[in-house]
Amino acid sequence: MIELHHVSKSYNKGKVKAVDELTLTVKPGEIFGFLGPNGAGKTTTIKMIVGLLKPDSGTIAVNGLDTQQNSLKCKSITTYVPDYPAVYERLTGLEYLNFIGDVYGVPKTERLSRIEKWLEVFELSQAVANPIQSYSHGMKQKIVLTAALLPAPRVMVLDEPMVGLDPRAAHHMKELMREHCDQGKTLFFSTHIMEVAEKLCDRIGIINKGKLIACGTMDELKKTDKSEQSLEHIFLELTEK
Repeated sequence: MIELHHVSKSYNKGKVKAVDELTLTVKPGEIFGFLGPNGAGKTTTIKMIVGLLKPDSGTIAVNGLDTQQNSLKCKSITTYVPDYPAVYERLTGLEYLNFIGDVYGVPKTERLSRIEKWLEVFELSQAVANPIQSYSHGMKQKIVLTAALLPAPRVMVLDEPMVGLDPRAAHHMKELMREHCDQGKTLFFSTHIMEVAEKLCDRIGIINKGKLIACGTMDELKKTDKSEQSLEHIFLELTEK
């Protein structure tokens, strides 16, 4: 569903290589966790997948479509949540969700039922008529996640989706992520919360200094590290090396 082949991206006129010859495949029906230290290249990779950045070299495909040659088609089946909720804060929550519904062409009958469902899940029903600028950070994160779920996308790309969520909302979000992929869809997300990645992900990729240093299921990662330790231990060992 998501394929990256020899993807590289540099900044500062090539002096800083954020992503270096990255190759990986995320399969349909898979929750793929993308881990790495700060500055490892996670957000740069994500922004290239969703079309916000162009790779210097290599190719990226979503659902078999090249993201550069079929940019709009790829974006029409993908939703993205950045590491900080970016929203039109002068809109009310409902206006924002209807705007997203219009962008993705979600039929109004389906839109209303989905909005009602997700607002109830994230406990936003009472706040949706208020301007987003009045929301707390956690509420903004919830409205952005609601917007990402609204189009029922084939692919979801989430950058630190749990940040700012209260325990109940985080629990619901993990259930929704699993439900999304159980329908044969794909979810790619970055996180610093090792316990979440270990329990939730079908496969995990670890990036360090722009290079993919490990990729596989938890069992495969344990074999790579020749240990039966937690993901946190494996991550610290690998990134230290």
